[in-house]
Amino acid sequence: MRDTEPELGDLRERLAAARSVTVLTGSGISAESGLPTFRGVGGLWRTHRVEELASPQGFARDPRLVWTWYDERRSAHRSVEPSPAHFALAELERRSADFTLVTQNVDSLHLRAGSRNVLELHGNLREAKCTRCDAREPLEFVTLSLSKGDIDAIEHDCGGMWRPDIVWFGEALPADTLAAAFDAARRADLMLVVGTSGTVQPAASLATKRATSAYVVEVNPEETVLGAQVDRSIRARASDVLPGLL
Repeated sequence: MRDTEPELGDLRERLAAARSVTVLTGSGISAESGLPTFRGVGGLWRTHRVEELASPQGFARDPRLVWTWYDERRSAHRSVEPSPAHFALAELERRSADFTLVTQNVDSLHLRAGSRNVLELHGNLREAKCTRCDAREPLEFVTLSLSKGDIDAIEHDCGGMWRPDIVWFGEALPADTLAAAFDAARRADLMLVVGTSGTVQPAASLATKRATSAYVVEVNPEETVLGAQVDRSIRARASDVLPGLL
């Protein structure tokens, strides 16, 4: 574990003085919980193309395959616990008057840690939605039926099909969620960018283009493309840094 105390310095003071705080998180924070990236879950990425598992076209071709893979991902999510970084962010929210957590993750670990004002840019694996009427249903209602061999459980009464409430390749992010994230970034005095490579757009633009008034701090043990565009980069694990801000 690195000693990050010297690097925190005035960061606690900036946090205490900030009227509005926004946090952007990516898969790195969940990796600290022991959660593998989606390309590793179940091994299906090694034998199937991305388009077969995470696109509308792939779902239309083989919905059973897509549901099998997402059920594996959901099981992986439920097998791990939130990291110290997740819990620290939840506590920071409780101490802040205006706090928004924007995440690219779909694993619900932020919610399980106690965060409440969470914007999930890429959806979640708690719900299924209908491809035609946009109705919602708890995800386990569909996966439980499929596990019993009831393939008809994918079909909805309106004529559509149940699918995971995830943003797939080729799909736009939910407009209202993205607009709320942009607004939070514009309001922020302080922005923390945690565990994301900064290569996925438009999420990365929250830190580089939308946070026009914020002091932007990146927390990531790896070098990223954001390093040259933010005010400070702390090269350490989020679980070694964020609890120290408390």
